Amino acid sequence: MLDHTVARWVKAHGGSAALAELAGWASVADGHGDSALPLRGEAAGRHGMPALEEGALAQLMADPMVTVVAAGSAEDTHAIAATPFVIDNGHFYLLRNHLHEGAVARHVSVRRAAAETGPAGSAADIDVLFQGDRSERVAAQRAAVAQVPGKRLFVLTGGPGTGKTTTVLRMLMLLLKRRAGSGAAPAIVRIGAPTGKAAQRLSESLRDGARLMRDGQTPLPGHWHPWLEGSLNAPASTLHRLLGSRGHAGGFVHHAGNPVPADIVIVDEASMVDLAMLRHLLEALREDATLILVGDADQLTSVGTGSVLLDLVGAMEAEADPGLVRLSHSFRADQSLLPLNESVRLGDIDAFERAVIDSGDQVQRVQIGSSQELDAALAGWARSLADGLRAAGVFSRLPRGAHGAPDQSVALAALDGLRDRQLLCALREGEFGAEAANRHLESSIRAASSDDALSVTRGEWYPGRVVMITRNDYTAGLFNGDVGICLEDAEGALGVWFVVTVAASAASAIDDDVPALATERSRLAVCFVPGSLPDHQGGFAITIHKSQGSEYREVAVLLPPDPDNRILSRQLLYTGISRARQTVQIWASDAVLRRAISTPARRSSGLRAKLDATKSS
Repeated sequence: MLDHTVARWVKAHGGSAALAELAGWASVADGHGDSALPLRGEAAGRHGMPALEEGALAQLMADPMVTVVAAGSAEDTHAIAATPFVIDNGHFYLLRNHLHEGAVARHVSVRRAAAETGPAGSAADIDVLFQGDRSERVAAQRAAVAQVPGKRLFVLTGGPGTGKTTTVLRMLMLLLKRRAGSGAAPAIVRIGAPTGKAAQRLSESLRDGARLMRDGQTPLPGHWHPWLEGSLNAPASTLHRLLGSRGHAGGFVHHAGNPVPADIVIVDEASMVDLAMLRHLLEALREDATLILVGDADQLTSVGTGSVLLDLVGAMEAEADPGLVRLSHSFRADQSLLPLNESVRLGDIDAFERAVIDSGDQVQRVQIGSSQELDAALAGWARSLADGLRAAGVFSRLPRGAHGAPDQSVALAALDGLRDRQLLCALREGEFGAEAANRHLESSIRAASSDDALSVTRGEWYPGRVVMITRNDYTAGLFNGDVGICLEDAEGALGVWFVVTVAASAASAIDDDVPALATERSRLAVCFVPGSLPDHQGGFAITIHKSQGSEYREVAVLLPPDPDNRILSRQLLYTGISRARQTVQIWASDAVLRRAISTPARRSSGLRAKLDATKSS
């Protein structure tokens, strides 16, 4: 509908029929995440757009509603802003995307050029931060920590289990120590992520890493503890909240004229950041602030427009930029799934087949190409889910704790059990989508729950129901991506329980059984009345997109049955299977699986070319 509206707008404002059609296709491309439409080469005709003849292209370039940016010329922003469409380097743009790309490339260029040439992190400091470990397995981590001082932009990329979070912690500690040594005021650190859940996960992971550094076999010397504590005091939030989103009014409180009050800004899950958000973030940072982008460049790109982390990593790797470090060594205890993940990441089908064979029972192929096969697979998955929930006591009433309240430990155990297994779907809608799969599993779990004579069902709620929050609610302390489970208390009342992490002193005030330690954080299970929850959806089956940043003991990945489905890509499959720590099931036909592995997801964009041009100019 929007695409036709764009085409009609062009005609209503005097544009030609050819321009109206092309603008409509550009809107289609934008909806698929492309920032521009290629007009030449193999990629021309993307999304079904008819290829343009040379004469039609020449006529289009002469249209008064189009600005043509000459190759290698400096862009005249005012002239471009006077037209709604731009042709640049053989790509057709909606104006906003062209402006976003240009602004991102300029800000990145300035930040890369502003890197100070002073000394890197000293070898002595690096040795302390890595507890004397100089092995090859931490070589890339050591390089990242040593190279971050003086940078205005630093990118840390790597797959799951490669130690991104512990590297960030050490980077922060070194930056704080160096700043204190310079006599400057203590650094203000902010942590942001595309979702509240991702920001919360990074904050919790930093605390877990800090605990190991402080209390491990080779504890950090006491004089480093202030920098360790300082690294943990940074507030974490969504990027929208960090920038001060004005909601429906549009825009942000923080921008070039009112920058974010921070000296160091860390953005986790940067692969999920879209083109417009990266521009807003770059424009809202002080010129002297350090921006650290952290993420897996090989994961799925953002739901919005662009593939900014992938483009940025590609440009910086081509230049051997010391502001980029890629981590590749996995620190997971179970290494058996690594060859599988790597084969998909590289698109190597033969290596994938070998990895499946070598993994034994830890990788299972389930042939699914029909409704009947899907139903059978879901039935088996539901039985495993129900057995796990029953073993965790989810279908029984919660016992009372020492003070008469529901037992925290039982609720926490049930919530921890949700990380045991998860069904991930490529699609959200349709017969093979997450919504339909979740309905199937809900029906089975509800039936298993009703086998217990004490369990109750009230409308859609019953003991064992799993839900995922889909909208941040800062008042409730629930964030997009948080997962909760419905449990029945001793009186038969249903409540939905979530894990929250709070200061131990606050936890002690809530629960006398929790010791109050000023520098610690505690996990609590908090109960909500079902009707009080913010927007949510069923959590037994979620999309692969929704799973980014999470890990589970066992994962099943459901792909659509049509090998020609445009959603299939190696990034999609890689993101899904790499959520598993021990076991993965792949529900797909051979043809679908081969298509996914052999198809890289490529978004049409001019950002990489602009990044290359601004670096070389």
